[in-house]
Amino acid sequence: MLFAHHEDTLQMIPLVLIGTALCACAALSFHPGRATLRMFQLVMTLLIAGGLLGIGLHLRANLEFQTEIDPGLHGWTLLTKSLHAKAPPALAPAMLAWLGLLGLVLAQGHARHGKPQP
Repeated sequence: MLFAHHEDTLQMIPLVLIGTALCACAALSFHPGRATLRMFQLVMTLLIAGGLLGIGLHLRANLEFQTEIDPGLHGWTLLTKSLHAKAPPALAPAMLAWLGLLGLVLAQGHARHGKPQP
């Protein structure tokens, strides 16, 4: 669960990124301009990076756990068991990356069709 991210500093990254993304969305909505658009694009890029980092961290935790449970697991079997693990869900952070990509598409359309102020 997202709100169960409180054990260490790395687990706070998605909460900070989501809060920052909401602020960036509000800023772009209420104060459209070139600087705001660039800031929004930066935040969306950080969301993508955070999502990829989260996938790696979740997968690493799952790989370690599966190896502890069954030291004989390796290769494809270990990877598929780790990807299908329920806690932490290995691909859940991909939502951050997806939102970042969606935001970049929105920003591209805004830059083309909107009239950003200097």
